[in-house]
Amino acid sequence: MNDYQIVVGSTTDLPVGVAKKSELEVIPFIVTLDGKDYYNYLDNRELTPQQFYDALRNGRTSTTTQVTAHRYMEVWEPILKSGRDVLYICLSSALSKSYEQACLAAQELGSEYPDRQIITIDSKSACLGQGALAVYASNAKKQGRSIVEVAEMVERLIPRLQHWVIADDLHYLKRGGRLSSTAATIGSLLNVKPVLTVLSDGSLVPKAKARGQKAAFKHIVDEMVKQKVKVNEQTICIAHSDSPDGAKQLQDMIIARFGPCHFVVSEIGPVIGTHAGPGTIACFFLGAKRWDK
Repeated sequence: MNDYQIVVGSTTDLPVGVAKKSELEVIPFIVTLDGKDYYNYLDNRELTPQQFYDALRNGRTSTTTQVTAHRYMEVWEPILKSGRDVLYICLSSALSKSYEQACLAAQELGSEYPDRQIITIDSKSACLGQGALAVYASNAKKQGRSIVEVAEMVERLIPRLQHWVIADDLHYLKRGGRLSSTAATIGSLLNVKPVLTVLSDGSLVPKAKARGQKAAFKHIVDEMVKQKVKVNEQTICIAHSDSPDGAKQLQDMIIARFGPCHFVVSEIGPVIGTHAGPGTIACFFLGAKRWDK
């Protein structure tokens, strides 16, 4: 069995220690803040989440850029030259064109390295959802599974991997086309928290509305019950954009309902944070099946 490298983007928002322990190769995406580009490394060496969200709160604007085929080739070619194959777990194609670029890079490098395998997976996931898939893949690799076996396992997990998102500032969703201007304004005045989910096709959509953050958290816990989540067989992932107290409150509510759980809690980085805004809290777990349209 040939050796291989698991590669992801920094949009996984994994804690840097988890990414290192999982032996992942991480491609930093780029965020542009007031016209200046920053590489979104997991160790925050160029821009910390605190600096980023403080900037957003002060009225500064940010944008993101997809990873190009050329950039993928720069990262993957040394791996292929070393005699290893590449398994790339990409940000959802419904949220970014980066997967399309990854496929182009795989096609070109495949012709140059016909004896190597390059498998690109559309994770239909983002943030710690994408990160969880990468960690599951790493664990399977360490158990001796081949690149094909691990890719097949990841594809089986994707339809079960739940993403539930609570946004604090509705105007970031409005800017991203998730809510109308009227809904965003009225929702903010009434303290309505939209509860969003990622569908089976990888798109992010509003699924429910809750009056206040605690009610929104209860919706997530209730969904975990409906999905018959087995907390003793997985890691529950919580990500937040500069809202550690909210993340802790959700964590406590999950423990109160299910008992002791293993959690990974991390900050949402600037790339995902550009579209989520400050104060967002998201929860990721394996359930029965994602919602369809």
